[in-house]
Amino acid sequence: MSEIHHHILSVLVQNRPGVLARVAGLFARRGYNIFSLAVAPAEQEGFSRITIVVDLEETSLEQIVKQLFKLIEVVKISELDPRSSVERELLLATIRATGDKRGQVLELVNIFEGKILAVGVDAITVSLDGHPDKLDDFVELLTEYGIVEMQRTGRVALPKLERKGG
Repeated sequence: MSEIHHHILSVLVQNRPGVLARVAGLFARRGYNIFSLAVAPAEQEGFSRITIVVDLEETSLEQIVKQLFKLIEVVKISELDPRSSVERELLLATIRATGDKRGQVLELVNIFEGKILAVGVDAITVSLDGHPDKLDDFVELLTEYGIVEMQRTGRVALPKLERKGG
């Protein structure tokens, strides 16, 4: 049996209605769960970049890439190796923060270089951006205080820049 791995695909597509549904549908029809999905306009007008994080066997990844290329709107597909790419994600969370716990929550937000977005009587809303592992650690520590509501954007990633001259 093949080993399953975490893969990051960067898919450049023409920005047309229904493209995202067709791309996501390819994974759904094959029974693959998309772990993270982010889409936004790309650097060229009329194009969008879809970043898909999925756990697949290597042979399955090759098959799905071939199927993606059959979609007319798909222009380019790159698999991004986590060791040679830059990944980021945004988290927004409302955390229970009453009395003496408020100072502890604020200290955690400060340690993780987050931002306070709103302050209520018994809760605060914060934002934090960074590598998904950093966000996972932050969420784990906040759990004891009580996360009222939370939203994460999903990963976005680009290849790291080369540091050696031509």
